[in-house]
Amino acid sequence: MIFSKDRKKVLLIKRRDVPVWVLPGGGIDPNESSENAVIREILEETGFTVKIDRIVSLNLPINKMTKPTHLYECLIEKGTPIITSETLDIQFFPLDQLPKLLPPPFRGWIFDAHRMQPFFQKKIDDVTYPILLLNLLRHPILVIRFLYIKIIILVAKIKLVAR
Repeated sequence: MIFSKDRKKVLLIKRRDVPVWVLPGGGIDPNESSENAVIREILEETGFTVKIDRIVSLNLPINKMTKPTHLYECLIEKGTPIITSETLDIQFFPLDQLPKLLPPPFRGWIFDAHRMQPFFQKKIDDVTYPILLLNLLRHPILVIRFLYIKIIILVAKIKLVAR
């Protein structure tokens, strides 16, 4: 997560695969630390070289829809925003004007980090099956695209294990 210098705005990316606004970040490669992963993912998705300022939280799943997630606050060291194969757009948003298509748990994570409290652990309790169904009714195409991507990833993992 990256805030503007005055901490009134947060950097978000619009994903290419499922066009919603999210925090930059992503998966951890085999034998990669979560710290190295966040630095790599932010560079890949935004073009910014960053350094970690602090670890905010460790977010723990309550179901199979999420994974344990480290939340870091980072500072931009250099670079300019670059649209990549993973992103459609990159913008700083005022905290009181976050996009409507900001899926859970990102809104909560932004405000968790903005509070500047010491490191904590928290359950990811706003990504649930009822919320998924509600979003399916509100944004069916986006949810179907999200589920399709999850299925592709699952099939790829199964093929790797079968080898």
